[in-house]
Amino acid sequence: MDPLVWRVRDNELDCSARTLFMGILNVTPDSFSDGGRFLDHEAAVRHGLSMASDGADLVDVGGESTRPGSDPVPVSEEIDRVVPVIKRLATELPSTSISIDTRKADVAEAALDAGATIVNDVWAGADPRMFDVAREAGAGMVLMHMQGEPKTMQQAPQYGDVVREVRDYLADRVRAAVDAGIARERLCVDPGLGFGKNEHHSLLLMRKIDALLDIGRPVLVGPSRKSFIGSVLGGADVAERTEGTVGAVSYMVSRGAHIVRVHDVREVVRAVRVIDAIARA
Repeated sequence: MDPLVWRVRDNELDCSARTLFMGILNVTPDSFSDGGRFLDHEAAVRHGLSMASDGADLVDVGGESTRPGSDPVPVSEEIDRVVPVIKRLATELPSTSISIDTRKADVAEAALDAGATIVNDVWAGADPRMFDVAREAGAGMVLMHMQGEPKTMQQAPQYGDVVREVRDYLADRVRAAVDAGIARERLCVDPGLGFGKNEHHSLLLMRKIDALLDIGRPVLVGPSRKSFIGSVLGGADVAERTEGTVGAVSYMVSRGAHIVRVHDVREVVRAVRVIDAIARA
């Protein structure tokens, strides 16, 4: 079988050789899991370095929370939060891919200029300039599914067939990106667990994550510490969802997911490396 390669600027990530790990670095005061912990730039850089040491292949830096009910952040403030951190990490982690988690083209452009190589876009290119920015930089791009806006997305989301609708949406956004001049090899897809989806929707997408494989691009999943895991565990709060996250990630990797986006890098890396060893024995 030919390798599934994700091209991110001048680098090629082989997504078929083993699972890749994306560490979450929220430079925000209000993210649902770790808001405020890494708002200080030095603390954020230290955490990024620590995640790389624990096995993260990619570090995803975000300056605007997209938790349910969150408010948007002005472009200038978002840039001020992320650019100094990205500059440092790009210098100190030359073999680690740095991603900017944003839905705004102006923020993505500033982050790419600072050394990021990937745009992780929860709006999947809805900003009219986003595809142009990614194309001109030769960046990799994650296209995510989200129903609605972060402010209101968890207010009774509705689907007829959530797996089919998410799959069709992502396939359509891949076509739109290619039509805008971005090479398919630079694209990755994410079903957006917990983004405009209730607990049942997210669990069903996890069980059928392999339905996205025929899009032909790497599949990234991000169940880390999310509320549906807390619900399954009987109301466990955010700090008590590590084992549930490891279980969710492990299942989806066994079903074909290529990249996992997590807070607890060390624990997930140790579990998934065993899964990879078994799967490739």
